[in-house]
Amino acid sequence: MNSIYFTEEHNLFRKSLQDFLKKEVVPHIEKWEKTGTIERFIWKKFGQMGYFGINYPEAYGGLNLDLFYTVILLEELQKINSGGFAAAIWAHVYLAMTHLNAEGNEAIKQKYLVPSINGDKIGSLCLTEPFGGSDVAGMRTTAVKDGDYYIINGSKTFITNGYYSDYLVVAAKTNPELGNKGMSLFIIDRETKGLSATKLNKLGWRASDTGEIAFDNVKIPATHLLGEENRGFGYIVQHFSLERLVMGINAHARAEFALEYALQFMAERKAFGKTIDQFQALRHSAVELYADIELCKTYNYSVAARLNQGEYVVKEATISKLKSTKMADEVIYQCLQFLGGYGYMEDYPLARLLRDSRLGPIGGGTSEILREILAKIVIDKKEYKPAT
Repeated sequence: MNSIYFTEEHNLFRKSLQDFLKKEVVPHIEKWEKTGTIERFIWKKFGQMGYFGINYPEAYGGLNLDLFYTVILLEELQKINSGGFAAAIWAHVYLAMTHLNAEGNEAIKQKYLVPSINGDKIGSLCLTEPFGGSDVAGMRTTAVKDGDYYIINGSKTFITNGYYSDYLVVAAKTNPELGNKGMSLFIIDRETKGLSATKLNKLGWRASDTGEIAFDNVKIPATHLLGEENRGFGYIVQHFSLERLVMGINAHARAEFALEYALQFMAERKAFGKTIDQFQALRHSAVELYADIELCKTYNYSVAARLNQGEYVVKEATISKLKSTKMADEVIYQCLQFLGGYGYMEDYPLARLLRDSRLGPIGGGTSEILREILAKIVIDKKEYKPAT
C-alpha cells in the first residue's frame, strides 16, 4: 500500500472494513441483486460502524477523518462485486449528505444529517431530469414561494436511492427567467403529498433502486430550503469535484478487482499443457492493463490529497472521472475475454462487472460533457471558482 497517502491507521481501517463487508454484506449480495432491494438492516449496521460519518463533523455523530478513509471505503465497496450496492451507499453519503452538511442549517442537520450518519435515514440527490440529462442548468422543475411554503412541480429521473430513500435533496428553479442563477435546493420527505416514484429497470447496478420521481404540487415548508434561494447551482457545482473523484476512484478499484480475479483464473486455467498466464499474448495484455490501472490510481490519489487540503480541483477531478471510467470499461472487457466462455457466465463475476462498469462514463456527467468542460478550461481558459 502506498505509504505516501496511507498510514498504519488507514491500513487497519481497511482490514476492519474488509472483514465487515465479508461478514455482513457479501452473504446478501446475490439476494439484493435479484430483488433490487437492499434491506434496511445493513444501513443501520453501516451507521453503527461509523462508515456513514467518516468525513462528517463529530458534533453530528461523525468521525471527521481525512479523505483517504473515504478512498478506502470506496475502493473496498467496489471489490464485493455489486456496483449497485456500492452506488446506493456512496450516493447517500457523498451526494445527499454532502449538501445537508454544507448547506443545511442547524435544524436540518439535527433532523436529517444526524440520522443519516447513524443509518436511520437514507437520502438521495435529485438533479437529472427526463429532458435534461447532463444539462443541470436547463432543468424544468420549479419551486414557487407561497407564504411560508414552496410548491414544487416537475420530475427527476435516474435517481440513485430514488425509490426507497427517506428524504430527497431536490434542485428546482425558484426564478426560471434567471436560468442557472435562479435555482435552489430543497429537502423533501418521502411521504410528502404529491410526491411519487417509479422504479427503473436497469442494465446494471441491479441491487440499487434507481427511480423516476414526479412532483405534483408538492408543498413543503420554506424552512426546507437548503442554503440561500437562487444559489443552488453554485452549491451543486461546488460539490462536482468530489462526485467526479468518487467515480474515478470507483473505476480504478473495480478495474483492479477485475484484473486480480482474471489473473487468479489464468493461473489455474490450463490449455495445451500449461496455465494460460504463461502465454505471451495474454501475459503482455495483462501487464498493459495493470499499467493503465496504476496510472489512474496514482493520479486519483494525488487529486484526493489536494482535495483533502481544501484545493478546488474541478479540472483534476473531471480528468479523473473521464479517464478512469474509460480505463475501467476497457480493462473489464479484456478481463472477461481472458476467461473465455466462463467470462460470459453469470456464475462468474466478470459479466456483472461489465454491466455495472458501463454506467461509469454516463452517470454523474457523461464523458462527452466532461470533455467539453475540459475544453473550456484548457482551450478557452475558462476559470471555475468555488461558490462564495
